Amino acid sequence: MSKVSRRQFLQSTSGAAIGTGISAGCASNSKKKQVAMLAAAPGHKPGRVTANEKLTIGVIGAAGRGSSHLDSLTQYPDVEVAALCDCYQSNLDQAADRILKRTNKAPKTYKDFRALLDNKDLDAVFVATPPHWHPLISIYACQAGLDVYCEKPMCLAPAEGRAMVKAARHNNRVTQIGTQIHAGENYRRVVEIVRSGILGKISQVRTSLALNEAPAGIGKTPNSDPPAGLDWDMWCGPLQKIPFNMSHFVGGHHRYFAETIGSWLHEMGPHVVDLAVWAMDLPAPKSASSVGGKFATDDISTIPDTMDTLWEYDGMMMTWSNTCANSHMQTPKRVTTIDRRLHIAFHGVNGSLISDYSDYELISEGERMVNPKLPEPYMPRVKAHDREFLDAIKSRELPSCDFAIHYPLAMALNLGNLSYKVGRKVVWDDKKGEVTGDKEANALVTPDYRAPWVLPI
Repeated sequence: MSKVSRRQFLQSTSGAAIGTGISAGCASNSKKKQVAMLAAAPGHKPGRVTANEKLTIGVIGAAGRGSSHLDSLTQYPDVEVAALCDCYQSNLDQAADRILKRTNKAPKTYKDFRALLDNKDLDAVFVATPPHWHPLISIYACQAGLDVYCEKPMCLAPAEGRAMVKAARHNNRVTQIGTQIHAGENYRRVVEIVRSGILGKISQVRTSLALNEAPAGIGKTPNSDPPAGLDWDMWCGPLQKIPFNMSHFVGGHHRYFAETIGSWLHEMGPHVVDLAVWAMDLPAPKSASSVGGKFATDDISTIPDTMDTLWEYDGMMMTWSNTCANSHMQTPKRVTTIDRRLHIAFHGVNGSLISDYSDYELISEGERMVNPKLPEPYMPRVKAHDREFLDAIKSRELPSCDFAIHYPLAMALNLGNLSYKVGRKVVWDDKKGEVTGDKEANALVTPDYRAPWVLPI
């Protein structure tokens, strides 16, 4: 397979075939499905990288999370950051200078990611752009024979996630979604305990995110001309072009605008809801219902500051609750500081397990779970989320947040946001990849990209 040139990218059509059906491969993220060997894709040099050789990496998106990845990657002796891409020259120059100072070797720089994908020396790319770019760049990187680490959220619409899984499997790529909390000891221990069965039948899992940004939020910065050196048209990419506003562009504030994130469900759900989907080994949900609105913040953001979502699965339900107007909500700790807090609670007939990023607590139902016998640790531990991906490039084993493994979580988040958009419950047929009985909602399954950008499906 030849790499995708800029001209080929622009000439691609929505009818481009990139794989076969994915429902069976995405229905579960069990351990058996996590471990699989991948053959090298056609056109990608098989066996070029061995366990002791260096990986040559490109990073697309040089600020924000991209900057964090540069700090991490340059600490690994078996990694060379050989290429950087950013559509803002200032970001690109600063990142390239940092790499040079750290490694004494200057990376190649690009303002168009398609030119970076033409670099035949690369083994993999890290995609750290704003979320609306994640699907297209990841898909075309897979088609270019590159392994892909993509920041969360994986995608903003169901058709994007399905296309990403197809691209990864059709091209035999190692992929990883950047949910770095997934690598932590606490999350893995919670998964082991939940799956041990000591909680009994679990019919309800509740997740929440609480923060207080009221009333000013992100303020009311007026629109302006973009700064010199920024290709705003490229930044917008597949989005319907929007006026430049500094709040969209700096400090990760794209998370406050519906077109680039949807809601906090896409921003923090990949970390918070991840534990629930992982521990319960959930498939894509049968339905999603979301309600909410902008009730407490007075700013230019366009996402809800209050939102609740309910997902239905066979034999159980799961909820998400988010507020930007109070930082305590369901958290049990009685403290008065304003902060960002989260919780994931598994409620079984024998007891409950309540967790956050770093700790968990077991609560017995009467005498049903007194002095429970906890399972011995058995899940593999990893040094870091990005390190797991880098090691997988060499071993060709799927890491724990491969696109297909992450897919059920992505669908839950996508459908929760879709339900909020249309203002009603949506019923999902994962085998067909469509919303059942609702033409308006089903039309939102595939995003309306701005020409000439096209989602290969």
